Amino acid sequence: MGMTMTQKILAAAAGLDSVVPGQLIEAKLDLVLGNDITTPVAINEMERFDNKSVYDRDKIALVMDHFIPNKDIKSAENCKCVREFAAKHDITNYFDVGEMGIEHALVPEKGLAVAGDVIIGADSHTCTYGALGAFSTGVGSTDMAAGMSTGQSWFKVPSAIKFNLVGKPSKWVSGKDVILHIIGKIGVDGALYKSMEFAGEGVKYLSMDDRFTIANMAIEAGGKNGIFPVDDQTIAYMKEHSAREYKIFEADADAEYDEEYTIDLSALESTVAFPHLPENTKTVKEITEPVAVDQAVIGSCTNGRISDLRIAAEILKGRKVKKNLRCIVIPATQAVYLQALEEGLLKIFIEAGAVVSTPTCGPCLGGYMGVLAEGERCISTTNRNFVGRMGHVKSEVYLASPAVAAASAVLGRIASPEDL
Repeated sequence: MGMTMTQKILAAAAGLDSVVPGQLIEAKLDLVLGNDITTPVAINEMERFDNKSVYDRDKIALVMDHFIPNKDIKSAENCKCVREFAAKHDITNYFDVGEMGIEHALVPEKGLAVAGDVIIGADSHTCTYGALGAFSTGVGSTDMAAGMSTGQSWFKVPSAIKFNLVGKPSKWVSGKDVILHIIGKIGVDGALYKSMEFAGEGVKYLSMDDRFTIANMAIEAGGKNGIFPVDDQTIAYMKEHSAREYKIFEADADAEYDEEYTIDLSALESTVAFPHLPENTKTVKEITEPVAVDQAVIGSCTNGRISDLRIAAEILKGRKVKKNLRCIVIPATQAVYLQALEEGLLKIFIEAGAVVSTPTCGPCLGGYMGVLAEGERCISTTNRNFVGRMGHVKSEVYLASPAVAAASAVLGRIASPEDL
């Protein structure tokens, strides 16, 4: 029986000729990732180990991003804990104020993930790096601690679902619309502990940023990981950002999939996930009654890259955010922030009446920089809209692309750019 991309990567990392779905393996890790919320828990776990040292200071990345700059005493104490750990073990890839970014945008940007890698991170959206042809998945802080100590982790080999992408998306349709459409189609548990493997001639029409967005939200369909084939775009991105060697794995022609779907990108439209699950999707055209919003957030590990900000700026240029609506723009990394500054995007945002934040997860998880009050609605480019996700349990979050979020900020209701 042939193997999928994911199965081939895991077999190689486990030193095996082949693996089958359901098989338990122990695999070598190329990167272990943590942030300012999850790493302190892992550090405390490591204190219980006989071996309290890290396996490779170059293969651990600690990114302060959720509550940075610190929002309160607790977050300050968490970051202090991680800073001291990073200094004690001389961690190479430690990122704090001034050089930080949202971890899942920063890791690829810094060249820490490449094709063929096996990566775990104590954050569920670690599946982002599948865009580069790597196996990456979220784990708990205890598994992170074990990974930092041993350089290994155990996995149950996942079965897979294949998504054949065909056609070319229209101007305002992006990776966010693709993944929201897919989650709406299969549900939030439609890929439970499965690898979501993307293929087809339509992949070439998706930018790397589109692919990062799609892989990022594989977990929102219950997926163990999401993964894309390595093509010329992928190779060009890795060569630009990393000096590391990469390894290309391709699915066998006779690889077995639990299900296969064909997604016609040319038929997709601007899509929104209504509260309180990412599967509650509608196209903007299907919204029959106006849905007024109080806040728009453009950013996060899902949609805070430079292409996202360019799209938002294109829509906001020469327009104004609707009065009494808050529009918050959050570049995903310092490099994105600087590039947006140099391109004049920040000027467009500010003149439109938006505010621009330093890179942070911030409002995505109801942390700060945009927490919602009772009864408020937010249109957001983030990845989750569970009850109370961005604030009060009686607030509402609607997930959308940067194009839809920007157009909605102007009109004060959920809208697409075509409505302007």
